[in-house]
Amino acid sequence: MKLNLKNIDRTFWGLFIALIVVAIIALFSASSTLVYQRGSVLGPIGSQILFIILGVVAAYIIQFIPAYWVRFGGYALLAISTLLVYSTIIPGNPLVVTINGAARWVRIAGITFQPSELAKLSLIIVVADQLARIRTEDDKRKYFYRTLIIAGVVMLPIMASNLSTAVLIGLIIFCLWILARIPWKYTLSVVCSAVVALALVYAIVGFGFVRPQREMRGPFKRATTWVSRIDRHFEHDDGSKYILTDDNIQEVYSAVAIARGGTTPFGVLPGNSKERDYLPLAFADYIFAIIVEESGIIGAFALIFLYMAVLFRACNVSSRYSDMPAMLMTMGLALMITCQALISMLVAVGLGPVTGQPLPLISRGGTSVLITSVYFGIMMGVSREQLELRERVNETIIDSQEDAPIVTLE
Repeated sequence: MKLNLKNIDRTFWGLFIALIVVAIIALFSASSTLVYQRGSVLGPIGSQILFIILGVVAAYIIQFIPAYWVRFGGYALLAISTLLVYSTIIPGNPLVVTINGAARWVRIAGITFQPSELAKLSLIIVVADQLARIRTEDDKRKYFYRTLIIAGVVMLPIMASNLSTAVLIGLIIFCLWILARIPWKYTLSVVCSAVVALALVYAIVGFGFVRPQREMRGPFKRATTWVSRIDRHFEHDDGSKYILTDDNIQEVYSAVAIARGGTTPFGVLPGNSKERDYLPLAFADYIFAIIVEESGIIGAFALIFLYMAVLFRACNVSSRYSDMPAMLMTMGLALMITCQALISMLVAVGLGPVTGQPLPLISRGGTSVLITSVYFGIMMGVSREQLELRERVNETIIDSQEDAPIVTLE
């Protein structure tokens, strides 16, 4: 593995470092409740900074790994992560850790992580590799169904504990189908089927369990939580949503934080947040509300710009890359980062039901930070290979011109 620093993607690195700077500033502002509980600043903040440092190291190393090695490793990672994801729906599994009522975490050798994060990464790599094998019209149908089955197998257990993550994965797979030029009759049929299935599940759970206030059991028991959140978001505005309850406490204090930040273009300035002491998990799902409170509309749009710039950079790199698997992989990873960020922001400002999606690189969480750093490392690696390939092509052209015989006309 040759570490040629000349061709590293400085634009990707700049965006990556900028998001890390925002993450560290937001972390100091939003972790007040954790600091109070543990009686120390170094505990919760220091551990997250350690994960950020490990993420930077991981991104730096991964950018030098050839793309074909990444694709090969994606299959192995998908097999392992799928087994771990299915283990979370096994009743009484000693490896599974339940946090905030959701059994999404697995603890192995003292390390707690979300296997769904690994599944998201590996699924994008594998689906991109499969779609890149399309050569004929018949191949489009073949690889469409193949990727549909692979995605369905992985998404089913994820849906049991985290519907929003399953929907997000489905959205990215749909985008990859479009980029691979899968016919609309296939993609739209899947979308329509998914919408009908979700509507049917919503009706069954809503009228069979939520409204009669019956308890639902089994691996899909969190379906009642999904339906309750959707109902609460779209319920008629009779003023009840302003009455503070255990169910809406996050939405209420998030709205207050954003309202405070909107009083001036630059908010109340970093370190002056008040709602961070009242907003549950302000350092996680609703950290964007604290960012808006402290930096106002200027800070909000600056953060949106950073995430959109990641997608634009990925588009620029992919448009000049001849390797189809690497191009699809880069676009899939960039879309995952950007779409997840936008969903998290929409929820924080009250434009969507509560989903639990973290803000990539910024929300507190070791697994999320490390996996997002791996995303950046892979995209940087693809860009590096593209620059080195162009450099070799230019050198070949120059050498061929120098070796060409000189013809003179007399």
